[in-house]
Amino acid sequence: MTTSEKPSITGECADILQILQEQRATLLITVRGIDDAQARQRSTVSDLTLGGLIKHVSHTEKHWVETILEPDENAEFDMESAMEQYYMREDETLEGLLADYAEVARATETALAGLSDLDVLIPLPTAPWAPERQWWTIRRTLLHIIRETGHHSGHADIIRESLDGANTTKTMGTDAGMEF
Repeated sequence: MTTSEKPSITGECADILQILQEQRATLLITVRGIDDAQARQRSTVSDLTLGGLIKHVSHTEKHWVETILEPDENAEFDMESAMEQYYMREDETLEGLLADYAEVARATETALAGLSDLDVLIPLPTAPWAPERQWWTIRRTLLHIIRETGHHSGHADIIRESLDGANTTKTMGTDAGMEF
């Protein structure tokens, strides 16, 4: 397969990928037209920023796809690393974070093309809130990625609206030719 060819994904995997792509697209609306300073700016009492959220969902998706592809019955959740993901560092740019997210999306698509059975159980890393090893199906893990992306898309919409009044629903309407 050349780099310009897309992997062939059908059936349930195609449906899951379509929903994930829609969730990503909605999230990405929240960072349209902003600069690095705005991407780092807190607009609520929360520490969350648009750049930090893009970084987090990118790392989260990558982590879960790696968990599917490389199951590890001894994996443990790394809280320190996870918390770092929420912050856009001074040496990071929104452009760079978006490029990383696009690469993660491509890797996810390639991984989905190679999956034949979504019922396969994979071990989850243990965590302070889940000290006993849990096993999820690949399907549930992919649905978790969608939920995580949608969850943070809502956060991002509130942050963006607090920054400059832009919101996802109006932007999607404007994209569709509606006037407000």
